[in-house]
Amino acid sequence: MAAISSKTFMGAVAIFALVFALVSPYVEAQSAAPAPAPTSDGISIDQGIAYVLMLVALVLTYLIHPLDASSYSFF
Repeated sequence: MAAISSKTFMGAVAIFALVFALVSPYVEAQSAAPAPAPTSDGISIDQGIAYVLMLVALVLTYLIHPLDASSYSFF
């Protein structure tokens, strides 16, 4: 396998740097579009979680309560 001499390598790097220096000012990046407004904030998510937890507590209360009170016959 033939080794590349340092003179050839430095010439290739110099040509690449020259081309990059000439082309890079003409390349213009597009500005990023602004992020869309959030459709829901954290408060509505927290409120939804709270409603689900209250519903679970209510169901558990009605399932456990007849076991405590023997005078009631719900089932």
